[in-house]
Amino acid sequence: MPARSAPEPIPSTEILNTLGEFIASPPDGTPPEVVEALVRMGGDSADPLPPLLFFEAVEQSPIAISITDARATILYVNRAFESLTGYARDELLGRNESLLSNNATPKSVYEQLWRTILARQTWSGTLVNRTKSGGDYLAELTITPVIDRDGDLKYFLGMHRDVTKVHELEGAVHQQKARLETVLDAAPVIVALLDSAGRVILDNQEYKRLFTELKGREPAEVLRAAIGEQLGVDPFAACLEHGRAFKNIEVNLDIRGQSGARWFACSLNPVDESDASARSYFGESAQGERRLLLLANDITSRRREIERAHLENLRARLAEQQRMHGMREALAAAVYQIQVPLNVIQAAGSMLRDGVGNPEILATMLDQINESGIKALATLTAALPEEPREAGVRVNVNTLLRQVLELETQRLLAGGIVVDWRPATLLPELNGHKNQLRAMFKHLIDNAIQALRESGRPNRELILTTRPLDRGVEVEIQDNGRGITPEDRYRVFEPFHIGWRDRRGRSGMGLALAQEIVNAHGGSIEVDPDFTGGCLIRLSLNAVLADD
Repeated sequence: MPARSAPEPIPSTEILNTLGEFIASPPDGTPPEVVEALVRMGGDSADPLPPLLFFEAVEQSPIAISITDARATILYVNRAFESLTGYARDELLGRNESLLSNNATPKSVYEQLWRTILARQTWSGTLVNRTKSGGDYLAELTITPVIDRDGDLKYFLGMHRDVTKVHELEGAVHQQKARLETVLDAAPVIVALLDSAGRVILDNQEYKRLFTELKGREPAEVLRAAIGEQLGVDPFAACLEHGRAFKNIEVNLDIRGQSGARWFACSLNPVDESDASARSYFGESAQGERRLLLLANDITSRRREIERAHLENLRARLAEQQRMHGMREALAAAVYQIQVPLNVIQAAGSMLRDGVGNPEILATMLDQINESGIKALATLTAALPEEPREAGVRVNVNTLLRQVLELETQRLLAGGIVVDWRPATLLPELNGHKNQLRAMFKHLIDNAIQALRESGRPNRELILTTRPLDRGVEVEIQDNGRGITPEDRYRVFEPFHIGWRDRRGRSGMGLALAQEIVNAHGGSIEVDPDFTGGCLIRLSLNAVLADD
């Protein structure tokens, strides 16, 4: 059979003439909409667009499109509509558009939709629709009424877009924002993000609380002034203009209605935001706006504890000075009183050497010596200070050591000593005498500082370590100073033993008293015999006082 030849193309002029004749005299029964559509598709152009093009443009559109009559009966759907809903075209034609309705959409939304389109206005909104499989999707929908030449409402044109993913992303962003706000509000630190003009654009509950305490004054401005006074420069300007960060600047604020100043450790950090303009989509971005992150930690309690420790240390020093003054006076009186029997002893000795000693005279001299000795002993006994009584309280060894280190900061810096502080993360509290323990730790650290000074080492290191025991705490104080010889391991704990080259101001009672305090706390103290390259003092304290 010979192959069928392709039909000859019809000239466009012939097509136009045929269309023109059809439009000029349409057959009986031709819907007026068809005639109007042909007229509009033809337009005034000498080369009109093919009528099929308009249909294919709608059919191939990536947007789901449907056409219904005035009662929402589906007359047409395109391929994208089938793909979105899961229904085939044959399953939709002749069905009502309510087939897609979902009870997750409030009834009031549907009522408002119908009021709008029946009033011949375009409605745009979002509906929760149902797919053929029963799944939910979020449809961004625009419904436009179609009016015929006579002004009657004939059809509705609907355009659907699936925005489920967009909604999920927006929900994730909102959820992440809520999480961040929860974390910020729960943080015990003042947090504020400021714009380039110093205005607050984000803050947390601690910031709002300080705002209330300041009676409506902006905390950021108050802290800005306090930091500026401390540093001598405007911290906001330095941070925003030059990208300079500030860490842990301690400032105090006097707030009305509160007893004492409030102390804050403040930090400022520049935050450069990315460029969000359309031009930056392909990477060609300008520098975004610089923000300022303000952090302020309330350290009032810590400062007051340090001040309290300083006051207690000052009181202890004053009391020690008073005791020393009293002891000097008592010792001076004792020396004076001892001088009398010594003179008598010398006279008696001379008489015995000369052979002129009278037994009665010598007996009288011995009585005088005995009486003077008793008086001197009574004077010395009266000069002994009373041992202070201190109630046992719950103490944290890490806190006591930290306080002593803060008190010794100037001496440590002056001696060029590097401190390696290794506290246990969790340390049990003890029942103890706080002042005694603090004084003991201070004496042990003073000894380490003195040993490092006398060692002459260029690199001086002090290591403090704490660790929990079963029912107590272990503390190690290690230095790389001159060390303690094996022969002196036990002698250093004897009263009045002094092993320093510089003995000025040394009574030789420090380690003896330290051992007494440790024993009172049911513990032990020793010099590690196996440690070389310095000295390692290891002590343990039990959770229950020995006298409990």
